[in-house]
Amino acid sequence: MDNIIMYILLALIGIAVGAGLITLLNTIRGNSLNKKRDNMLESTKKEADKIKRDSILETKEELHKLKMDTEKELREKKDEIKESENRLTQRESNMDKRELMFQKREEALDEREAKLANKQSAIIEEQAKIDEIKNEQIRVLQDLSGISKDEAKKLVMDKVKESMELEIASYIKERENETKLECDKKAREMLVLSMQKYAADVAEEQTVTVVSLPNDEMKGRIIGREGRNIRTIEAITGVDLIIDDTPEAVVLSSFDPLRREIARITLETLIKDGRIHPTRIEELYDKVSKDMNDKIIEYGNNALFRLGITKVDPKLVSIIGKLNFRTSYGQNALTHSIEVAELSGILAGELGENVMMAKRAGLLHDIGKAIDHEVEGSHVEIGVDLAKKYHEPEEVINAIASHHGDTEATSVISTIVAICDALSASRPGARNDSLENYLKRLEQLEKMTDGIEGVEKTFAVQAGRELRVIVKPEDVDDLESFKIARDVKDKIEKEMQYPGTIKVTVIREVRAQEEAK
Repeated sequence: MDNIIMYILLALIGIAVGAGLITLLNTIRGNSLNKKRDNMLESTKKEADKIKRDSILETKEELHKLKMDTEKELREKKDEIKESENRLTQRESNMDKRELMFQKREEALDEREAKLANKQSAIIEEQAKIDEIKNEQIRVLQDLSGISKDEAKKLVMDKVKESMELEIASYIKERENETKLECDKKAREMLVLSMQKYAADVAEEQTVTVVSLPNDEMKGRIIGREGRNIRTIEAITGVDLIIDDTPEAVVLSSFDPLRREIARITLETLIKDGRIHPTRIEELYDKVSKDMNDKIIEYGNNALFRLGITKVDPKLVSIIGKLNFRTSYGQNALTHSIEVAELSGILAGELGENVMMAKRAGLLHDIGKAIDHEVEGSHVEIGVDLAKKYHEPEEVINAIASHHGDTEATSVISTIVAICDALSASRPGARNDSLENYLKRLEQLEKMTDGIEGVEKTFAVQAGRELRVIVKPEDVDDLESFKIARDVKDKIEKEMQYPGTIKVTVIREVRAQEEAK
């Protein structure tokens, strides 16, 4: 029993001690929390004070900076106003000086005008006095001599006539001697002129080329699906492709023989190859255009070989070959030049002149026509420049310069070339004036787009009734293409005279192409 009581007492004591400890711990913890709260409040207060101080400092700095900027701006404005005032003052001073100068100049002009008027009056008075003195002298002379003015004049003229008779007779005798010395030269020229009755047949150049087809089915392949192939051919060559009911044939129409030849070779190669589509057409056209340079050189070499002419600069040979693709009033320029060379050689042989020099001058007399569409100047001036550039003999240069009478001929060869040129051009059927005017009109039509940005190529087709303008798609958009068409139309109406109407077509085409490997 005592043990139980003791246990109970011990338990009560333990409970009391535990309660006291708990109370103590709670008190200690409460004090700690209060202390921490005070610390936090104090820290927050310090932080707020710091933020407040920083804000005040920042505000003061901003106000100071704003004040400095305002003062600076005010100073700049004041400087500008002061500078403007100075300029105005200077301008006003200059205007005052100029006005003063104008006043002085006006006064000087008035004074000069008054002096001129006085001088004019004095001159009129002096002239009247001189006329009076002159008349008086004439009257005195007539009284002294006893003859009139007209009689004195007749006597003087008779005396001069007598003194000139001997000089006139001497002059006539000298002219007769010079005429005898030039007799042989005149005889040669008359002999040359007597040979102008020579004539031969010449076919004039045409503006179309016929290409034969293996069968009529080839026409459909040339046209292509929805006309793509024929449009491509016409666009890149500048040649009008005519496909009608003519069996196994198509017609290439263009005023430029070089374009027709390139288009003919391209079309014939496409027909043989069998693959006809836009990409293949462009590839063959580029290849044929490059190969055409070799063919031009071949034409030049054949002409030289036919005439037996040697020692010609290779670049000049190429220019001679280009004459095959130029016409003059419908006459092929290279054929005309070869004919003039042959006739010049014949006449030079008859007259005892240098045959090869005459042939050389005859062949080169129209060499300027090969490039007169590329550079400024007449074909005579261009030809003379080319002959000098490639060191041709002086006789050849003079023959080129004088074959149209622009320059005096200094040798018999120059006269021979001029006569043979007229002979070749004047024979029946050799030339066609209306055709030449037509070709010049087409060339002028193609130059209507010169100076327009974005234009790549221009072709006159349909006998000059249509102008096709190909533009660069990366430089010209769809809206600008309409503007180009309108501008070209206005320019044609303003600068050209033509029958009927001319349709202007601007072509802008974009192609995307990749190659699978």
